[in-house]
Order: sequence, then structure tokens, then C-alpha cells
Amino acid sequence: MDDQTQALTADPAPANSTVGRLTEKLPPHVWFGVSAVFHYLGPAFAVLLFPHVGVLGMAWLRIATAALIFAPLTRPWRTFARADRSTRLLLLAFGACLAVMNCSFYLALDRLPISLVAAIEFVGTIGVAAIGLRSPRNLAALAVAVTGTLLLIDVKWSDDRIGLFWAFLNGALFVGYIVLGHRVAASGAGSGIAGLGAAMAIAFVVVLPIGFTDALPAFFSPPLLLAATGVGICSSVIPYICDQLAMSRLPRASFALMLSLLPVTATLIGVVVLRQIPSFTDCLGIALVAAGVAFHKPANTD
Repeated sequence: MDDQTQALTADPAPANSTVGRLTEKLPPHVWFGVSAVFHYLGPAFAVLLFPHVGVLGMAWLRIATAALIFAPLTRPWRTFARADRSTRLLLLAFGACLAVMNCSFYLALDRLPISLVAAIEFVGTIGVAAIGLRSPRNLAALAVAVTGTLLLIDVKWSDDRIGLFWAFLNGALFVGYIVLGHRVAASGAGSGIAGLGAAMAIAFVVVLPIGFTDALPAFFSPPLLLAATGVGICSSVIPYICDQLAMSRLPRASFALMLSLLPVTATLIGVVVLRQIPSFTDCLGIALVAAGVAFHKPANTD
């Protein structure tokens, strides 16, 4: 156990034992599946709120909602105060990554189809998966999944350079989210969630001056505030918790490969929520991604 793991487990929350029992009962793939659905379900509805609170206002409301929900449950001030220097730096980096990643993600969604943003988000994870998937079977699974993802990218490519900039920045930060999130999750399911709560509080501090003005209209419209709160729960509370529960038991490379399912869920959610209808090529790409993930065999260690 390294210093960062010890620091995060020094004062576990009372619910840690309950969380630990729950996460052990269900396979990590179940937690990942829940995360994959909510990862883009919330943002799909967020797009519908952009005209009312703006892009950065919606990002502000999303992070604020998550930070307020995590605060009484994980007591981030105590987690941060009792952490050692290296753990504090980890939480600061994780929090800053979450803040900028969420903002760039919404800025990309404002200009590009959700399935393209999701596909670009997956590009950076290919390297993470390739480094850890050492067996021929797993490398073949990665190749099949990547082929399916590329089909989704080609169909929905865009000439919007600003949108692509935000999408690729989001993709790069998503790699950071995987790496830093796994280091936080190494302390175990419950303590990993405590670290996530601390990082989300830091993310709120980072984003506080960025989207507050745009978010103000939501405070004068209860239906709008309720909708924005729902988006925050679906986007940053449920999926991030499920990611921690999955990361605590899956090798980083296996988790990265399973992220190839995100463009699939994004495409399907785009159909249901945004009426972005996939073509035959999209459907073929979805099938290849699913086949690659199914063919993959997780290793015992990362």
C-alpha cells in the first residue's frame, strides 16, 4: 500500500464498509454498464438546457450539484485536511482535471454531435488500453473495438475546428481522468469515493468564477434548477461513483478497453434523446465495439 492509499484510507467514511460489501456482490462490469449509460444520458439532456443557462453555466450547475451532494456524504474537507502532501497533489490534479474536462466536454457538445464527441473521447484511451493489454487475444479485442469506434468517427466527422479543439481537449483530459481516477480508486471502493468527493469540491472551486453568471437564471426558475440538478446527478454523481466502484476492481487497461462502449451508448442515447439517427455503418461500428469488449479477457493485475 503506497502513501496515497494510506492517506485516503486513514479516516474512512462510516458507509465505507457498506459500499465495500455492495461493490463486492456485483461484478465490476455491472458498475461500468451503469456508468456508460449515465455518462451521456445526462449530457444529452444538458444540451437541451444550453439555450437557457449557456454552455459554461450548465457545466457550473453540473459540478455544483455533484459537489453539494458529495459534501455531506464524504466530508471532503476532512479527507483533504488529513491527506499527506502527495495525496493532496493527487486530489488537486484530479479536481482540476474534472473541472476543465467537464467544461470542454460541454463546449464540444454545443458544436458537435454527441457520438463524435464520445468517439474522440475514446481515442486517447486506446493507448492506455494497448499498454496494458499484453496478450494476443486482448490486443485483437482492442483492434476490433477500435475499428468499430473509427467507423463511428468517420460517419460523424466535422469541419468545425473550434468544436474539434474542445473535443480533443476533453479526450486528453479523459485520459487524465482514467489515470488519476485509478490512483484514487486504489484505496478501495469506499475510500475512493471519499477521494472523489474531495476532488469534486476542488473542481467546484476551479469552475466557480467561470460559469456562475451564466448559471444565475436557473436560480430564478425552479423547473430549470430542478432540471439542471437532475443533469448533475446523472452526469457527475452516478457515473463517477460507478467508475470508482469499477476501477477499484478492474485493471486500468481493461477499464480503458471497456470505454470503447461509450461511443455506442452515446449513439444510442443520441437516437432516443436528440433524434440523431445512426446509419448502417454506425450500427456495424456498434457491433464491432461490442464484439471486441466481449472477446476481451481481463487480467488479474494491471
